[in-house]
Amino acid sequence: MKQKLLLTLLLSAVFVIPLHADKKKPLYKDADAPIEARIDDLLSKMTLREKILQLQNRGSGSIDEIERIFGGESYGCTHEMGRSALECARMYNRLQHYMLEETRLGIPIMTAVEGIQGVLQNECTLFPHSIAQGSTFNPSLIERMTSAAGVEASAIGIHQILSPVFDIARELRWGRVEECFGEDPYLISEMGIAFVRGYQRHRITCTPKHFVAHGTPAGGLNCATVEGGERLLRSLYLYPFERVIKEANPLCVMSCYSAYDGVAVSASPYYMTDILRGELGFQGYVYSDWGSVERVKTFHYAVATREEAARVSLIAGVDLNIDSAYETLEQQVNDGVLDVSVIDNAVRRVLYVKFALGLFDNPHFGDEKRVKKVVRSDKHVALAKEVADESAILLENKNNILPLDLSQYKSIAVVGPNSNQAVYGDYSWTTADTREGVNLLQGLQRVVGDKVVLRHADGCDWWSGNTDNIAEAVKLVEQSDIAIVAVGTRSTYLARSPRYSTAGEGFDISSLELPGSQLDLLKAVKATGKPMIVVLIAGKPMVMSWVKENADALVVQWYAGEQQGNSLADILVGNVNPSGRVNVSFPRSTGNTPCFYNYYPTDRVQQFDRAGSPTEPAGHYIFDTPYALYEFGYGLSYTRFDYTDCRLNDSVFHAGDKIIVEVEVENRGERDGKEVVQLYVRDRISSVATPIKQLKAFKKVLVEKGESETVTLELPVSELALYDVRMNRVVEPGEFEIQIGSSSDKIHYNKVITVVKD
Repeated sequence: MKQKLLLTLLLSAVFVIPLHADKKKPLYKDADAPIEARIDDLLSKMTLREKILQLQNRGSGSIDEIERIFGGESYGCTHEMGRSALECARMYNRLQHYMLEETRLGIPIMTAVEGIQGVLQNECTLFPHSIAQGSTFNPSLIERMTSAAGVEASAIGIHQILSPVFDIARELRWGRVEECFGEDPYLISEMGIAFVRGYQRHRITCTPKHFVAHGTPAGGLNCATVEGGERLLRSLYLYPFERVIKEANPLCVMSCYSAYDGVAVSASPYYMTDILRGELGFQGYVYSDWGSVERVKTFHYAVATREEAARVSLIAGVDLNIDSAYETLEQQVNDGVLDVSVIDNAVRRVLYVKFALGLFDNPHFGDEKRVKKVVRSDKHVALAKEVADESAILLENKNNILPLDLSQYKSIAVVGPNSNQAVYGDYSWTTADTREGVNLLQGLQRVVGDKVVLRHADGCDWWSGNTDNIAEAVKLVEQSDIAIVAVGTRSTYLARSPRYSTAGEGFDISSLELPGSQLDLLKAVKATGKPMIVVLIAGKPMVMSWVKENADALVVQWYAGEQQGNSLADILVGNVNPSGRVNVSFPRSTGNTPCFYNYYPTDRVQQFDRAGSPTEPAGHYIFDTPYALYEFGYGLSYTRFDYTDCRLNDSVFHAGDKIIVEVEVENRGERDGKEVVQLYVRDRISSVATPIKQLKAFKKVLVEKGESETVTLELPVSELALYDVRMNRVVEPGEFEIQIGSSSDKIHYNKVITVVKD
C-alpha cells in the first residue's frame, strides 16, 4: 500500500507540477509588468516570420473570411473601409477574439481607418473636412468633434485613425488642399493637437501625416518632389510635427510618398530616424503611406529592386508597410543581407504601441449595441452642424444684403452646380450622389417654408464647358427677386471611383479659375440685374476676383459635412452669425500663386516697383498686384467688433519669459457674434530672413451685442526663435513687433518689445 502511495506521489511530481507550470501566464500577458519587459518576453518567443508579419498590414474582409485571410497568424495592422459601422463592428469583434485566442502567441491586431472628417465606415457621422475645421479657428470645437468621432470608432473596434494631415497648403493647384488645416504652421499645429487629443481620449492613436514636407509638390502635382532647404524644413514643415509629438504624444506617424530636396523621405534615415526619433523624440511606430516603400524603386528610382526598397525603408525607420515589399524581409535575413536586429527594432515599436493602447489586456472589441446607440447619433449630427456653422466665411456683404430679410422677397432663384448637391470631399464614405446629407437647396427649403417661392436650376455642371443650360437658370433668375448661385469644386473618396472630380487626392488642377462654365453662369446671372449672392462650396480657394467686384455677397463654405445645406441656409437668413476666417489665402489669379501671407520681405518688392493694372501696366506684377485677394485670417460678421485697448505685461523680455497680451474687444453691432483675435509677430532685424509676420496666438470668443470681452493671449519668447546661419535654433536679441489684429492685413495694435540677452 505504501509503495502504491509513493508511486502516486512520484507521478504527481512528474506530471502535475509541469502541467501547472505550463498554465502559468507568460510575462508578456501580465498587465502589471512594465511594457519594456513584456516586449522583451514576447520578442524572445516569436519566430522570424511572426516578427515580420507584425511589420505588415493585411486588409480585412467579412467575418466568414477571417480564417482564409489570416490563416491563424497575427499581423501588425488591418483596415476595412467598405462596410457599414455595424458590419465592421461585428467583424472586428470576431477578428480580435481570433487574434487573441486562435493564433499561437495571441498577439492582437491594430485596426485602422481613415478619420479625417469622421470615421470612414459607412453610416458614421459626416463631419466637415479638414479645411473647414481649420477655418473655424476653434481648436476646442475640433477636439469635441474628434472626441465624438472617437466614440464611434471605439464602438466599432478601431484603434488607429489615419489622420490628421499636417501638410501646409501653399500650393493651391494640389488636389489635397482640402485635407489641410491651412497655410500657416501655427494654425495647423493648434488644430492638429486638438484633433489628436479628441481621438486619443478613447485609447485611439492618431497618425499625423505626411512626414515630412509633402504638401507643396512641384507644379501642384500629387507626390511630385518638394523643393527646399534645411531652414525651410525646420522652420516650416517640421513645426507642426514637433509640436504635436511634444504636446499630444501620438503613437503613430505616417511617412510620405514624396522626396524633399531630391531625397525620397521614406528611404531616408536622416528624416525618419535622426530627426523624427532623435530630435523630435517620437516614441511610436511609423506607418508607411500606401505604396510609399515600393515607390522608392518604382517612383524615385533610388534602388534597383523591390527587396532593396524594403530593406532601405526598414533601416530608415518605416516600421509597418502597407504594400507587399516587406514580404521579402524574411528571405533577406536568411540570405544574410539584413540583420535581424533591424527587424527586432521595428517590431519592438509596433508592439510598444499595442501594449500602450491596452490591446493585449483590454482591446476595443466591436460592440454592435454601442454602434446602434452612438454612431451618427442626434448629438453627433448636431455637433457636425456646429462645426459647419463656425467654418463658413463671409467675404463680401455689400450694403448688408445678408442676412436675407425674407419679408422683402417673394421668390428666390437658387442656381449653380453645387446648389442641389452636398459635397464632402475625399475620404468621406458617401455614395456618388451624396444623398446622405443636406444640400443648399434643401436647407433653404427648410428655413423658407412657404414664405418665399424657391426656383431651382443647376445652369451648368461643375466640370465641363457646356453652356447649354445656362439660359434655363437665367430665365428663373429673371422671374425671381434675388439669385443665390452656388459654385465651386467637387471631390469624393478616391477608392470609390469618383467621376469628374475637380479637387481631392489625385485630382490636381492647372488653373484656379472656377472649373467649366461656372464663371459664364455667374456673368449671365449678373446681366439680369437681379441681386446676386454667390456661395463658393469648394475644397480650396479659387479665383474669385470677378465675384469680388460683381457679387452683392460672397459666402465661402468649405466641404462642411452632412449638415452643409442646413448650415448655409441658417447663415444666409441670419439664424447663425458667420465666424469663419480665411485659413488659406485667396489668389487674384492662377499666376498670383503662391499667395500665402507669411512671405519674406524680399518677396514683395514694394520699395522699388509698384503694382500694375490692365489700364496702367507697371512692375510687380505688370497687370496686377502681387497680394492675395482675401488675406489669411480675414472674415466678416453680421455685427461690428471694435478693438478698444491692448496691454502687454512688459516691454523687455528674456528668452525664458512669456509675453502676455490682453485685448479689449467690444461688440457694437446688433447681434451676438464670435470674433477671432489674432496675434502676429515680426522680427524687425534678423540674421537670416524671417517672414513679414507670423501667427503666434489666436483665440475665438463670443461677444454679446453691446458687451465687451477681455481676451488674453500668451506667447512664449521661445516662439520667436529662428534657425541661424549655422542651423542653430536661437532667439536673437532685438526688437519684435507684436501685432494684434482681426486678420493678417487688419492690424489694430502694433506694440514693440525688446528681447535682451541673458
